[in-house]
Amino acid sequence: MEPSWLLGGAALLLLLLLPALLALSPAAHFQLRIGFYCALCVAASALAVPLCLLRHGGRTVRNMRIISNIVKTFKYIYGLRFEVKGLENFQIEGPCVIVSNHQSILDMMGLMEILPDNCVQIGKKELLYTGPVGLIMYLGGVIFINRKSTSNAKTVMSGVAQTMLDENVKVWVYPEGTRNGNGDLLPFKKGAFHLAVQAQVPIIPVVYSSFSSFYNPAKKLFISGKIRVEVLQPIETKGLKAEDVTDLTERCYCTMRETFFRLSGMTSEANGSMQGPQQ
Repeated sequence: MEPSWLLGGAALLLLLLLPALLALSPAAHFQLRIGFYCALCVAASALAVPLCLLRHGGRTVRNMRIISNIVKTFKYIYGLRFEVKGLENFQIEGPCVIVSNHQSILDMMGLMEILPDNCVQIGKKELLYTGPVGLIMYLGGVIFINRKSTSNAKTVMSGVAQTMLDENVKVWVYPEGTRNGNGDLLPFKKGAFHLAVQAQVPIIPVVYSSFSSFYNPAKKLFISGKIRVEVLQPIETKGLKAEDVTDLTERCYCTMRETFFRLSGMTSEANGSMQGPQQ
């Protein structure tokens, strides 16, 4: 028998057995869905690159609309539903800083679902070198920063503030600084708040409900589910100074944490006492 026939037969047998294997192994089901998600991100990036170049010719925040339209289709593949409130709070003139909680690699779908026009993200510089994904982030206008820099948050964000004002864009930041799926919010780093105060622009908090009912790596859970999203009212920073950043960070953290528990159907008492912002 030809090797190609053997390979074809083996592949067909694997496809026939796959449902049974997945039913017996939640871990395999989880890994398959995560692997497919990562492959989907790479494929979508590779598709978006030529579209962005043909449409806009290079790096511009306008490419984020193309990227978001592609990523919005992911929710149908994974059976995710978004319930969104407060989109009208994005309707402000000029730049602002948008801050949201950061739970998992699935956050990109939530971000692209509600991404306002003229909005870019801040990303760590290492992401620039991740093949098609890094290239499409560059074309979309993502502002890359060196998180390993020894400079403090105020210094790192001063350059971002100038870019935001010069290019008249909104900037999306995850103030927790890392993914966090523990059912609570991590203490906020102050960089985003230094940025808003330096640029004297509003802060718009965005809160996503907990993913734990449908996505939990520890339990190898990844199924369909609903994500509740709330865009809160802008917080003004006009007149605030560097010495006000700690209080501003704390107020925003407490508001977002309370909203997170409400959207997730949890209570703060079940998750321990309030944690302050990181120094």
